[in-house]
Amino acid sequence: MSASQRSVAVVGISLSDCGRVDGPTPYALHAQAARRALADSGLDRSLVDGFASAGLGTLAPVEVAEYLGLKPRWVDSTAVGGATWEVMAAHAADAVAAGHANAVLLVYGSTARADIRAGRRTANLSFGARGPLQFEAPYGHTLVAKYAMAARRHMHQYGTTLEQLAEIAVQARANAAHNPDAMFRDPITVEDVLSGPVIADPFTKLHCCIRSDGGCAVLIAAREYVRDCAKPPVWILGTGEHVSHTAMSEWEDFTVSPAAVSGRLAFERAGVGPAEIDVAELYDAFTYMTLVTLEDLGFCAKGEGGAFVEKGRLLRDGELPVNTDGGGLSACHPGMRGLFLLVEAVRQLRGEAGGGQVTKAGGRLPELAVASGTGGWFCSSGTVVLGRD
Repeated sequence: MSASQRSVAVVGISLSDCGRVDGPTPYALHAQAARRALADSGLDRSLVDGFASAGLGTLAPVEVAEYLGLKPRWVDSTAVGGATWEVMAAHAADAVAAGHANAVLLVYGSTARADIRAGRRTANLSFGARGPLQFEAPYGHTLVAKYAMAARRHMHQYGTTLEQLAEIAVQARANAAHNPDAMFRDPITVEDVLSGPVIADPFTKLHCCIRSDGGCAVLIAAREYVRDCAKPPVWILGTGEHVSHTAMSEWEDFTVSPAAVSGRLAFERAGVGPAEIDVAELYDAFTYMTLVTLEDLGFCAKGEGGAFVEKGRLLRDGELPVNTDGGGLSACHPGMRGLFLLVEAVRQLRGEAGGGQVTKAGGRLPELAVASGTGGWFCSSGTVVLGRD
């Protein structure tokens, strides 16, 4: 960051009601999360001059901004699946640093579970059959099938086992046990994961994320507003983004995700390395996503993810706490979950995670966290490195 640019911090975070939320609309969840994030920051809503939203409305984020009573002078509606929010956070941080906005609100809300329950929508079998997808959709190649095929390739190439992948789900559930907001908190075993109904070989049900309702919000602001905030700032130290492919035939290596590029960029720009990270919040729509992202961010070598996730390394009190709220596998997954990763990373750095709080030697709070979102079927990635004073 040049001397003429401003330092940028996350100054407000929140969750809306999450889990099983049958009453409110997605717009209401957006509003609830936005109000709570502003209250968390201590700043007045009049200071918000930037807004980022995706996934709701015909003209997102215009429609959602109008619902919230905002008229921003900077907007972003980048939509790249689960990586959307890390990419948006990167864009917002750049805008604030350059002086194009002072305070940017990122907000998301979804009633994905409630909509299916009420018959307002069905589960997504494909994303459509136009453009490059026309060559895959007619053969029933669904999103989960694409992840499953990639997982099988990793298993074939590196000897990764189903038991190792199951360990990721088991440890996510153990972390969720400490989170009162998590949708599923009862312990599970590797055998529970392996014996479940098959969704797409090799994935059984517990290898796959849950479907929930919920929303969240993150407020990003320039350094000069930090003194007026109610909570200590969490600084955005470095970001990276990358897109890989749409058609599976254009993916050069099923064992390498776009996080290999976005992570390298984020760490380089932050001036830190993977070994310095205290907490990692990674998109986990499927267990394989966690494993390959760990490799591609540099927490272990390529092909060693299976061995790395064994022996409780991902637990809240493990060697590298990962998805400390329980992740999309156990806590919540209302759709594009990437913004939840940023919320949990900030909570950990602030020391606000309650029973799920990560502590270092001597009871010290973590100092550095990484949030890395993945979109589509490893089509896109956004990575954000965060740190506290």
